[in-house]
Amino acid sequence: METSKTFPSVETPDEGQLFQYHGFWISSFGIKGSLLIHDHFKPRSTDIIVATYPKYGTTWLKAFVFSIINKAPFDFSDHPLHKVNPQDLVPFFEGITCKDGSTSFVDGIPSPRLLSTHLPYSLFPTRMTDDTMACRFLYVCRYPKDVLVSKWHFVNKLRPKKLPPLSLEETFDLFCKGDHILGYWKASVELPKKVLFLKYEDVKKEPLGCVRKVAEFLGVPFTPEEENNEIVEQIVKLCSFESMSNQDVNKLDKRYQQRPVSNSDFFKKGEVGDWVNHLSPEMAEKLDQITEEKLQDTGFNFH
Repeated sequence: METSKTFPSVETPDEGQLFQYHGFWISSFGIKGSLLIHDHFKPRSTDIIVATYPKYGTTWLKAFVFSIINKAPFDFSDHPLHKVNPQDLVPFFEGITCKDGSTSFVDGIPSPRLLSTHLPYSLFPTRMTDDTMACRFLYVCRYPKDVLVSKWHFVNKLRPKKLPPLSLEETFDLFCKGDHILGYWKASVELPKKVLFLKYEDVKKEPLGCVRKVAEFLGVPFTPEEENNEIVEQIVKLCSFESMSNQDVNKLDKRYQQRPVSNSDFFKKGEVGDWVNHLSPEMAEKLDQITEEKLQDTGFNFH
């Protein structure tokens, strides 16, 4: 079995040691998860996988998907999202496959399984990604400049207090080397019933329409009765930043023993266009140029 030591590596100021793994810079944690998925994971046709790059709106999308799939069993006044962080309701593939070196925890989750990942699409085995397997992926992308700023804030929360805060310039240099979107974009064009590609900015602008779109994609469209009872509106309200950040469970409770990250750290307003308050004109121009080069001839743009 391959290990992370097999691959070229680089020490980064924000994410520690990363390894060049099948064309992507990934942590040893992500590589272990990918290898276990390839070797042991048994997909089901009902699996739903929420896929994002870090700080693309992961927590928000998890809350939306969980609420849509479970719109029938729960009363909104006593919903699980009032008591449990979305990160725990839709656990990460990479994390739950690595805890004990097996996929036993994932195998024991009842269907439909809601799972999430930061892995690129091409790192999943073909038994999950070809059109013969009905498991579905939801991917949300976000304007790169806003992602960079959001990631910078988050990474500084992870840094040990004995270290100085990471500068935006240091985060920028590594961020410009990344490439995560295109695999999911191309799959959504080729297999639209299997991969739904969303833009964070569209979800922010038209949340009601996006919730309906996700429900249709997942095969659980809202009934006329649910529409009349304003279930869509209740889901949007439940999953709003104001509602989620004010839940007691999302305020102080620490999530990771190895890192000083509390549940509240997963909630940031996610304002569109906040990058203008942080990036220099030179940074913005360079990121625009890199983005244009990466997306050339793909049919995708952020506008």
